[in-house]
Amino acid sequence: MFKKEIYLNRRNNLLSTFTTGKILLLGNIENPINFEHNTYPFRQDSSFLYYIGIKSPRLAAVLDTEKNETILFGDEMTIDDIVWMGQQQTLAEKADLSGISKVLPFNQLFDYLSKGKQEDIHYLPPYQSHNKLLLEQLTGRPANRLQPSVALIKAVVAQRNIKSAEEIIELEKAVDIAVDMHRIAMRMTKPDLYEYQISNAMQHFAQDQGTSFSYPPIVTKRGEILHNHMQFHQLYEGDLLLNDSGVETAMGYASDLTRTFPVGKRFTALQEEVYQIVLHAFKSAEQLLTSGIRFKEIHLKACEALVDGLIQTGFMKGNAQDAVTNHAHALFFQCGLGHMLGLDVHDMEDLGEQYVGYTEAEPKDTKTFGIKSLRLGKKLEAGNVLTVEPGIYIIPELTQLWEQQNLHKDFINYDFLKKHLDFGGVRIEDNYLIETDGYRRLGKYLEREIQEIYQLKDNPID
Repeated sequence: MFKKEIYLNRRNNLLSTFTTGKILLLGNIENPINFEHNTYPFRQDSSFLYYIGIKSPRLAAVLDTEKNETILFGDEMTIDDIVWMGQQQTLAEKADLSGISKVLPFNQLFDYLSKGKQEDIHYLPPYQSHNKLLLEQLTGRPANRLQPSVALIKAVVAQRNIKSAEEIIELEKAVDIAVDMHRIAMRMTKPDLYEYQISNAMQHFAQDQGTSFSYPPIVTKRGEILHNHMQFHQLYEGDLLLNDSGVETAMGYASDLTRTFPVGKRFTALQEEVYQIVLHAFKSAEQLLTSGIRFKEIHLKACEALVDGLIQTGFMKGNAQDAVTNHAHALFFQCGLGHMLGLDVHDMEDLGEQYVGYTEAEPKDTKTFGIKSLRLGKKLEAGNVLTVEPGIYIIPELTQLWEQQNLHKDFINYDFLKKHLDFGGVRIEDNYLIETDGYRRLGKYLEREIQEIYQLKDNPID
């Protein structure tokens, strides 16, 4: 945990945005895999972590605006708990580390909240079934008709959007470990290995550093599958490997890096050409990062850079700006350029992309293919932390569908494209802190130039 003053200040800032009512923050529970006592690894809710900092399951906190105090609801360990898990810090001791002096049993939560109007209880959107059921009981509303507090969502997003100095330290720690992890992957990858062997080696390294994966890693030669978590393919000379993986620190802060590199020692000529296109788009976007610019503008500029390269290579034709305006580029770049990063790898996504990545004045486009997958579009502010991750993905099924529908034939060279439907995908990704005048790439530098990758490949490890 951070120092208790940090949690006190965060809660005081949140309370200052409300004049009446009670703010309810729900922690997570341990979820069973196949029976009650065989559970998935526990991960605390990120907003609960941000304001309370305690990683124990089955907790709730109420920030009472009228009394200007925080009450923690949870249960101390029973003797049975101690027999099975050993004596640990008491809940009261944990609460003290968060600057909370009042702790009540969990079963008193409902009585405490029933002493006022239901509409005066502010809560965030629940995503765990346990918390949906709890809120059903509390509010009398079915789960599909719950009404999370928009005012609370906006207040939490406003705070968590701007990363403090101590958060940046944690984020850079996560990036540094991930950089070393990626280097191991690049140096060990060779023909005849399986994808899972590379993933396993990275997990081993991450755990040796006291961290865990921040999300299920994408380690695949089928890089055109955007979120491909299958890792059973054997690797051969001539294949590309796309490695999208990061770590989460003990404090819960995430990194999210991607590199694409040859399984053998060198790219093929076409792979090298496409990689350079993505790298150029990546650098074009990186140079535009600063406070005050809309991230959607950066996304579109990166798309134009991708199209320029695809025209030169023969995959596309016509004018790059026109192609992007008509969304023809989405055949090759179906997703967004980046997203917020912090306590979640897609930071605060549980609170809603409209609130995290967009504004009421500039709402998210939820219909247009490609742009609807852009998680972040609003103006950047100093203190934002985000990813930049352009890519080129050749998806045979999508190509076939678009050609059948005669889509964008003025911009797409289908005859050339169909000769390379087995290409796969290329993505490059780093993590950035937005500053008042520019940006800072977080953590250690991870090799991205072709010759730098070749140098790593020339120094293999078993």
